[in-house]
Amino acid sequence: MEAKLQSKKLDKKLVKNKISDKIAAFIIHLILVLTALTCVLPFLHVFAKSVSNEAYVIANKVFLLPKDFTLTAYKKVFADTSILRSFYVSVVVTILFTILGIIITLCAAYPLSRKGLKGRSFFTFLFMFTMYFSAGIIPEYLLINNLGLLDTWAVLILPLAFSPYNFLIMKTSLQSTIPDSLIESAHLDGATQFQILRKIVVPLSKPILATLSLFYAVGRWNAYQDALFYIKQDVSLRPLQLKMYYLVVSATESLQAASEGAAQITNPEVLKAACIMFATLPIICIYPFVQKFFVQGTMIGSVKG
Repeated sequence: MEAKLQSKKLDKKLVKNKISDKIAAFIIHLILVLTALTCVLPFLHVFAKSVSNEAYVIANKVFLLPKDFTLTAYKKVFADTSILRSFYVSVVVTILFTILGIIITLCAAYPLSRKGLKGRSFFTFLFMFTMYFSAGIIPEYLLINNLGLLDTWAVLILPLAFSPYNFLIMKTSLQSTIPDSLIESAHLDGATQFQILRKIVVPLSKPILATLSLFYAVGRWNAYQDALFYIKQDVSLRPLQLKMYYLVVSATESLQAASEGAAQITNPEVLKAACIMFATLPIICIYPFVQKFFVQGTMIGSVKG
């Protein structure tokens, strides 16, 4: 009798656990769905505005579905032939910036992740200090001007090529994934530091390299403030984001100056939505290629070994 009672109690506990597990799973899925909607719905709203008639956008009647479908805003964007030039500049700068940033970050993080390097705490502090304190915009502009980098390709690539935050992630990842015994065995086999870096560290660090490459690429692609400050005379070097900024500003000023009965001018809100879509889609297309490394690389880089 006691055995039957215990088995019944055990069955009841199992049923309760299953119910609680289902409730927990439902809550987790609900939270994930709501979080995903907070990311997807604004994107759909911007897309709907970019292909809707201006009258509906001005009246705030466009939400998730386009109304009176039209591509007028996109035609306005592509009507400016310099857009393709700006797109080319952004692509080249983003690729070079990402490659250079990864090389610098890896070359800084690898030696500072090894316990045998003397003074590594001091150099790590110097790198991390710049993440919290900076000279400011005016000293940076004066430095760039004195170096003769204004209106050059280098001004869009060199100043921000090193990120202390990405360096910290890379350093933590190398400490947790590459044991000292592996490096020591390579030394015993006669390998140099550059051979170890090229043949051992890089192949074992593909997840974190892909993750940081995405960070660098997205950050450079979306940046326009430095180009706004440093690209003044040579308009052919304006990246896509800055070109879109000037396009929206020009449309806003034209709309304010336009009087009744003047030629139809694309509303800045519609044009802004089209610019957002045009500038966002290229960088989104990169994500599927690094998605399989992204979660793994982020988790490795965020856990201290």
